[in-house]
Amino acid sequence: MTYNESSAVAGAELCPSPARYAAPLSTGAPKGPVAWIGLGDILGTEIDSDAQARMARASVARMPLPRFFVHLQLEGEGLIRQDGREALLRTGDFSLGDGTRHYEIGCPTGSRMLMLGVPTAKLRRHVACPESLAAIPMSGAGGVSGLMSGLLRNYWLQCRQSLDAAPAEQIAVAVLDLLGAAYAQVPRTHAEHSTRGTAHRIRIINYMHAHLYDPDLTPAQIARACRITTRYLHYLFSDGEETVARYILARRLEASSQALLADSQRGRTVTAIAFDHGFNSATHFGRVFRAQFGMTPREYRARAASERRPLRREAASVPAAAHSTYNDACSSSDAST
Repeated sequence: MTYNESSAVAGAELCPSPARYAAPLSTGAPKGPVAWIGLGDILGTEIDSDAQARMARASVARMPLPRFFVHLQLEGEGLIRQDGREALLRTGDFSLGDGTRHYEIGCPTGSRMLMLGVPTAKLRRHVACPESLAAIPMSGAGGVSGLMSGLLRNYWLQCRQSLDAAPAEQIAVAVLDLLGAAYAQVPRTHAEHSTRGTAHRIRIINYMHAHLYDPDLTPAQIARACRITTRYLHYLFSDGEETVARYILARRLEASSQALLADSQRGRTVTAIAFDHGFNSATHFGRVFRAQFGMTPREYRARAASERRPLRREAASVPAAAHSTYNDACSSSDAST
């Protein structure tokens, strides 16, 4: 059974805050629509680019059941970001993402990632408090998580080839049991710390994304709005890869870089796009953009335009070539007469 995006939309109940992931210079078109394979009430798909990752996340928001997603890196590297944490995945590694809340997926071209959507109620029977385990990387190199990785890869391969729905669903129970055993190995202090801070972190991140383009968004302002101290706000982000300020800056840069590549924004200036995304100084925007992407915003935009241009020239040359061939044929015919 294949569960396409179109069928996901019909009668679906919207999940709040679908995630966005903006990839630098990801100008290539997706190779095709994201198709979900139904394995009982579990859904699976495979993605191989940032464009397909965005399509997959968009379709998640239209699914009828709230789900957690197991992300298994099949090839190359990938990224899962949620609750202020980042999980960098290498081949065989996996991580969880809560599909009902904002989270981001990175799958650079040349990588392959499996997304397995498990209904939240079903996952809770195997994994305690999965919200506290989002975006924690699990190594596929060995131990229980290594066994889980190997089983999941083989399970997915068999499901895609020849496994019938009934045995697929039975094996899924074993997969989820092993998933629970793998997450039971996460240090208790880590899990307890995550559990205590999860509710606050969810509320804070939701607030930041709702006000992301407000130039007055600062740690102090966020703390006041969320009725916590600035010190506690920074503490909640202390186990992640980014500070509060860096988190805001990175999300603004990702969104503005995506806008620079959008056809709908082609006629707008770099400064206007920067101001739309929470920056109040073109000079500051240019400096932090260059530090992030290794080039100025104008160079970034020009490079993307130059990558698209050869395709247009090649398409335009086809009628000209056909016209030339037609003229040559006519000339040969005239000469022969």
